[in-house]
Amino acid sequence: MSADPLQLSKFLSFVLRHKPDAIGLTLDPQGWASIDELIERGNAAGTQFDQDDLRQVVETSDKKRFSISADGLRIRAAQGHSVTVELGLSPQEPPPVLYHGTATRFVESILSAGLRPQARQQVHLSADEATAHRVGQRHGKPVIFKIEALRMHAKGFKFYLADNGVWLTDQVPPEFLSIADEDQLSNSTKSSTALRSHS
Repeated sequence: MSADPLQLSKFLSFVLRHKPDAIGLTLDPQGWASIDELIERGNAAGTQFDQDDLRQVVETSDKKRFSISADGLRIRAAQGHSVTVELGLSPQEPPPVLYHGTATRFVESILSAGLRPQARQQVHLSADEATAHRVGQRHGKPVIFKIEALRMHAKGFKFYLADNGVWLTDQVPPEFLSIADEDQLSNSTKSSTALRSHS
C-alpha cells in the first residue's frame, strides 16, 4: 500500500499513546493493540496502511517508538503514553547519570520544581547527552539537564528501562538536577538563576 512513513508514525503515536478511542481501538492494560484491529480501524478512519507499512515504520524508526509482540500479532508504543497503561517493566538500577533535554523557556520551572511527567505518565530520560540534545531541540533551543540517577535510586526512586532504551521515572526532584553545560543558557536565564541561588 505504501503509506507515508512519517504520517503513519504520527498516526500510530496518536492512537497508541494518547487517543485509541479516536478510532475505536482497544488497548490492553499493558498498552498492546491487535495489529489486525489497528489496521482495520485505521483504514476505516481514513488512514490507509497495511502490515508491510506498519512493520516498515516500526523497523526504521530511529527512536524505536513502537514494539511488536513476539508472536507478531500486537503492537504498542514503547513509552510516552498519556492514557493509563502498565508497561510491565521491572525496576532497574540506572547508570550514575542520566540526561533530559528541554527548551530554555522551561529551565526556571524545572530548577524550582524538578522534572514532572506533565501530560505523560512518567518523566523520560536519556542515557547520553547527544540523545537528550536531540529531544530538547524539538522544543526550541535545547538545554541539557544532568540527573544524578544512581543517587536517586539509592534514595528509593524507581527507574525503568523502556523497550527503546528510554529511561523512565515518576519524577526528578530539583536536588538531583544540574545543568550539563551552563554555557547553554542565555545571559538572562543565567542571571535570574544566579540571583535565585543567592537569595
